[in-house]
Amino acid sequence: MTEATATADEATFDLFADENPTFALLQNGRTIVLSTAKERSSFTNLVKGKGDTGEEGRRKGLGCWVLADYETCVKLLADHQGDDVADYTRAKALMALGRPDEALPLFKRLSESYPDVARPRGGMLEAQLEAALAKDAELDVAALVDGMLKDSPADFADSAEGRYLQGRRAEYLDDDQSALEHYLAARDLDPTLRGNLFRAAYLADRCGLDEIALESYEMAVQLKIADRPMMLNFGVLLEDHGRDDEAAAIYDMVTRLDPTDEQARLYLADARSAMDMFYDEDLERKEDKLNQILRIPITDFELSVRARNCLSKMQIHTLGDLVCRTEQELLSYKNFGETSLNEIKEILRSKGLRLGMPREEAVASIEARSRRPTGEDGDPKNRSITELQLSIRARRTVESLGCLTLGDIVKHSADELLGMPNFGNTSLQELRSKLAEHDLKLTGE
Repeated sequence: MTEATATADEATFDLFADENPTFALLQNGRTIVLSTAKERSSFTNLVKGKGDTGEEGRRKGLGCWVLADYETCVKLLADHQGDDVADYTRAKALMALGRPDEALPLFKRLSESYPDVARPRGGMLEAQLEAALAKDAELDVAALVDGMLKDSPADFADSAEGRYLQGRRAEYLDDDQSALEHYLAARDLDPTLRGNLFRAAYLADRCGLDEIALESYEMAVQLKIADRPMMLNFGVLLEDHGRDDEAAAIYDMVTRLDPTDEQARLYLADARSAMDMFYDEDLERKEDKLNQILRIPITDFELSVRARNCLSKMQIHTLGDLVCRTEQELLSYKNFGETSLNEIKEILRSKGLRLGMPREEAVASIEARSRRPTGEDGDPKNRSITELQLSIRARRTVESLGCLTLGDIVKHSADELLGMPNFGNTSLQELRSKLAEHDLKLTGE
């Protein structure tokens, strides 16, 4: 054990005994509380046992932020508006929930109260940026950030928050090198700035700078500020480097936080399989393909309004929800007729599936489609994607789109692929190169 580790292990955090808990105390406390399952369980029970009103309720709300229970945090701290620590913590929780419009007035008040402090101003400007982006996808980010910096104190641009915003500006202008320099400078100034760590890791990952990405993801995990997307990205990158045991540990952390997270469970199984040299690789591949297809949302297909509404009311949201139903079940639902049924059958037929299909039969169908012959005309579009021998991240991306053949892949554009999680320019170039070997290109190229 290193001296630093020993110091961290010996650190204590007593939210309900501290005379005046600050947000910095909460950040340090989160690192301690989430360090082990025992610490988390003990602190969770302590927080749950407190009342919801008065000072006890305020501290309970702060404790909920430590546990990443942001909804409860926002609810409890709403009763303490005007309290600086409560307002700042609630604003951070709202940002984590993707509600920048509600966080903005809280950050604004704090920024006006503390004009020379970078954190509340940085929070206000980030909330303003995210709120504007949510309303206008074509927003001129560069112009907006320029205005923000112009209206800020001179030294704000050199703060962690200022460098982060300049990184967002550069990234918007496709100046990845400059953006990454700003993000890394902000990371050095304040490694607890979660949004900055995510942008630094994500951009480095897309640019093929794996070591920088791994460092940033590692920092986020160690500081207990990594959210689900960051942890899944981190796991995939670890797998790409053959560090399957570490990837499995990351996925395991995600599944422990949310046992219903099917994607994380599948990634965990995949990583554990890679650690076992005796596993059935062919069966694993077929199962993975089937699971990817079964997770495709029904909304990805062109359906009539009537069929779409009926499926929604029946709580059928994915192909997996659909294949377990029978024709009789669907036809028994009000307003669902033969026309809608035929639409559904065609969708399933395009994926080698049918209504009421047992899982074993579905796996066999996937195997047959992936191994179907090239065809009399030798059309390479009919070849299985397994012939491309793609890396883990590229393979998962095309399979998540429901692709089984090269023809399925080339129906998609580069922009569509780049919009998928974990798929960056390195993966794109890999895919282009593999397709070129079969004289194929992506849509629009």
